[in-house]
Amino acid sequence: MEGKKETQGITIRKSENVPEWYNEVVLKSQMADFSPIGGCMTIRPHGYAVWESIQATLDRMLKDTGHKNAYFPMFIPEKFLKKEAEHFEGFVPEVAWIEDENERYAIRPTSETIMYDAYSKWIRSWRDLPVLINQWCNIVRWETKVTKIFLRTREFLWQEGHTVHATKEEAEEEVMKILGLYTKLVEDYLAIPVLTGKKSKAETFPGADYTTCMESLMPDGKALQMGTSHNLGQHFSKVFDIKYLDKDGKEKGVYQTSWGVTTRLIGALIMVHGDDKGLVLPPRIAPIHVAIVPIIFDKDKKKVFSECEKVKKRLEGDYTVHFDDRDSYSAGWKFNEWELKGVPIRLEIGPKDVAKKQAVMVRRDTGEKRPVKLSGIEQAVSKELESMQKAMFRKARKFMDDNTVETKTRAELKKAIKEGKMAKMAWCGDAGCEEDIKDETAATIRVIPFNQKKTSSKCVCGKKGCCTVYVSRAY
Repeated sequence: MEGKKETQGITIRKSENVPEWYNEVVLKSQMADFSPIGGCMTIRPHGYAVWESIQATLDRMLKDTGHKNAYFPMFIPEKFLKKEAEHFEGFVPEVAWIEDENERYAIRPTSETIMYDAYSKWIRSWRDLPVLINQWCNIVRWETKVTKIFLRTREFLWQEGHTVHATKEEAEEEVMKILGLYTKLVEDYLAIPVLTGKKSKAETFPGADYTTCMESLMPDGKALQMGTSHNLGQHFSKVFDIKYLDKDGKEKGVYQTSWGVTTRLIGALIMVHGDDKGLVLPPRIAPIHVAIVPIIFDKDKKKVFSECEKVKKRLEGDYTVHFDDRDSYSAGWKFNEWELKGVPIRLEIGPKDVAKKQAVMVRRDTGEKRPVKLSGIEQAVSKELESMQKAMFRKARKFMDDNTVETKTRAELKKAIKEGKMAKMAWCGDAGCEEDIKDETAATIRVIPFNQKKTSSKCVCGKKGCCTVYVSRAY
């Protein structure tokens, strides 16, 4: 009975209460659960399978561009953090500490300092550059007051890349290369549109020259930072004395970058694509592509099961296929469960379908149901999955476009933010103006898009605008 209790349908409509709907989908689809440790989450197998799919996709991209994985300690000596004052100050409110008789250690809020101490020992010559290292690990940031599974928790999973380069130009190229990979991951695989650009100085990563980012708009009107890529310049290299002997025989300082995405990408997937039946997973990232559900009666069971097994074998070379042969649940109950878990395609096969040499294919995003000939099942599934992937991105793009409004006055900005919109506006570039916007609306400048033309518009404060920005409340 416990299993049935866990997989009862969604009772809260997404259009009526996004936060409560989100929590119900996360729990009932068995993606994750709350933990007895305040602010933490337990990622269940279905949720972790989605993370593994994201991880495998990005890991392949990173390795294809020359990056290698490594692992560093999760304990950061306090003296390392204090070496870079801006970095240390930025993380103090979030740090969880432990101590022994000799020293106090931060439980990894990010790994710049522990990794750069190692880099200072490893790098001696221009032959040692570039260093292109990525780490898959967990992170602890203890400031969280309200737990939002996947979106904001005290402990989460991520990857963090930390690279070292001989020149400023190489570091800048790396920053943009990684942001491009992240954009490809999120748009082409997760089917979520993003805005890319730079952060304002107030939103820049502590210790970085500048931060690039990708932002998307969630159904509750809040922006979600989907990933960041930072140009660290020479700040950390000077602090940690990372130098190299160049070809000309001169000792020089290096240039560095850091970048990362986290398990909050799973939260974005759920929030953007889910519906009143549960999850809707994009085919390119779904851990299960096809669920085969038999429609059985005692006398036909053997025949139907045999056909289901044949279909499974034909498809599983290209896709992950699950044949749901459980006897203890009805076909209808299984339909609901696979819809709840977001599996892109469900194939129903019963005695009549066996006789007709067909299966009934049901698409998760639209609910469209149609018979397909078994002789062409591979082509039908392939075509449907590709169509679904593109349709999900188009739908998400339309939502973001429809909920982004241009604002020219403070009143228009306040109205847009109050209505849960993302505001596009001219900004004067003044930090005081940015702070006033935050105080008045609880919204922040999320992104300053790249390659802008000079704007002739005025900022909402009345001053001359220097650039166009996107403003929204955020997680």
